[in-house]
Amino acid sequence: MDTVNKRVAIVTGGGSGIGLAITEKFISGGIHTVIVGRDEKKLQAARTQLGELCYPINHDVSDLATIPSLIKKVIDKFGHIDILVNNAGINMKKDFIEITDEEFQQIITTNLCSVFSISREVVKHMLPRNSGNIINISSMAAQYGMPRVIAYSASKTAIDGMTRAMAVELSPKGIRINAIAPGFIETAMTAKALNADPERKKKAVGRTPMGHMGQPMDIADAALFLSSDAARYITGVILPVDGGNSIGF
Repeated sequence: MDTVNKRVAIVTGGGSGIGLAITEKFISGGIHTVIVGRDEKKLQAARTQLGELCYPINHDVSDLATIPSLIKKVIDKFGHIDILVNNAGINMKKDFIEITDEEFQQIITTNLCSVFSISREVVKHMLPRNSGNIINISSMAAQYGMPRVIAYSASKTAIDGMTRAMAVELSPKGIRINAIAPGFIETAMTAKALNADPERKKKAVGRTPMGHMGQPMDIADAALFLSSDAARYITGVILPVDGGNSIGF
């Protein structure tokens, strides 16, 4: 396969929701896209839907010790990686005092530690080419305080700090790092969180100036922009794509 002149992307959590939308957008732009996820059925469904530029890899990113072998697998197949989208994440709604250390750590490992490990391994291959693009998926939970999601909030706030630190260190070497902070987007994950809590959903939409929730493709459009030459002078930003939610009253 001639991928020398092709752009190659990795999207973690690429089998559904925002990750799938980003994958679809990348593939429509001719980017070979590796989707990483834990659900084999979702991955294969994405491959069937999106065609031959979609390459599924069944892998649990929270298993940190196996991250180097995951990235090696991609390099062995393609020779290089141009774009990494750190999208995989889990959430848990629970009262602060009810959360165990194990539950807190599980979310930190999946949402934060895996982002560090994957980025580190990918950057090792981007540095020799003086080129690369990493997009982290943040959250409104890092923009303002939200109850009952303490571990998620901590992980996403740390993502923002890591994005800025990585950008300052790696941008002089040709690698741009940015984050997208989605507002309330209509996905299975937010449906689970909001549909069982009408008051929370009303509050979420009520403080969004545009008056409605966003679609996964809204995040995908931003990801395609940030990974393109149109954003060549943008690095270290946390871009809210939220209908104004983060500045809403």
